Amino acid sequence: MEIEKLKAIIEAILFACGREVKINELMSALELSGEDVLNIIESLKADYEMNNRGIEIIKVNDGFQLTTKKEYYEYIYPIFDKRSKPNLTNAALETLSIVAYNPKITRPEIEVIRGVNSDGTMYKLLEYNLIEAVGKADAPGRPTMYEVTPDFYRMFGFSNMEELPELPRYKLDENQQIVIDEIIEENKEQEEIKEEKNQEIDNNENNEETRGKVPRTKRTIK
Repeated sequence: MEIEKLKAIIEAILFACGREVKINELMSALELSGEDVLNIIESLKADYEMNNRGIEIIKVNDGFQLTTKKEYYEYIYPIFDKRSKPNLTNAALETLSIVAYNPKITRPEIEVIRGVNSDGTMYKLLEYNLIEAVGKADAPGRPTMYEVTPDFYRMFGFSNMEELPELPRYKLDENQQIVIDEIIEENKEQEEIKEEKNQEIDNNENNEETRGKVPRTKRTIK
């Protein structure tokens, strides 16, 4: 089958599904290897880019989805989507961050980290389809485990968990609360110690150089 027809088929599948399509689904539909499918998708993406199209193909975990470009959202939203726009409070963003960095986390574990009840926030994130249940934990009461959805990655412009920003180092105090200030202070102290050692080395080197320049007095043996 020629490449242009294969590109058209993949484009049609992505458009019709309206969701991320797993790479193995495309392999099965086209009876092609994963490498061939990826090459066709890259070619299709290049076509969109070259022609400055309003749509693009994005990678979501181990699948792909056909979407509109983010820069055209302000024109599309008023016409197409009449639903209420997700309004994420600070509590919701905090909870969402915890789930994003801790896949398969339970609600009790989230509440231990936040220190407050998170029922309402969790329900809202579930309603917005930003998190989802992924099974039961092997713990007393079998609490439900949660992780973020592909909608989360699309909303925030990530392909997978590996692209999330790196977290700062932290430790827990006696109340099991996250402490970052002490880490920062420790880093400052370590930098100061390093600077002092470097200064000491420089001083020693300068002293050595000075001693080398001072002529030594020769003793006369009588």
